[in-house]
Amino acid sequence: MRAIECVRKATIRDIPALKQLFRETVLSVNRQDYTAEEVADWASCGENDERWEKIVYFYYTLMVEDEDGHVLGFAALSANGYLNSMFVHKDFQGQGIASTLYGFMERRARALKVSAITADVSLTAYPFFRKLGFVVEKEQSYPANRLFLKNYKMVKYLEYDEE
Repeated sequence: MRAIECVRKATIRDIPALKQLFRETVLSVNRQDYTAEEVADWASCGENDERWEKIVYFYYTLMVEDEDGHVLGFAALSANGYLNSMFVHKDFQGQGIASTLYGFMERRARALKVSAITADVSLTAYPFFRKLGFVVEKEQSYPANRLFLKNYKMVKYLEYDEE
């Protein structure tokens, strides 16, 4: 188990590490719920550098590192509350990294006063999001590159104290 050393904003220089974490996680962790062909197609979406540049520049993108500077996970949230990404390194699942990232994302969403956080959630991540209080809006077929993968459009409505 690695200790979380820091949570910080991702930069353009972090893209190679984010791409690698994404690819390795999809190919191994998501294999429990998707076929080899599906995870290969999904992982290939991470080869698009322009996609990563948009995530780093236009989303609130945080990454978690350990004391040695290894990336343990990352998440990206839009200004309107769409959780574009949340991935944890394949070797560090179940160690609180996703919960830590989600905490930062929800605080950011609240600071922006969005009414809800939405996400397109894989079959693999579904139990985690349910525990956080997300509900399914609909089951969907989501496009990867060549294939459409089953996932869920989920939402968590944020409540605010009246002032």
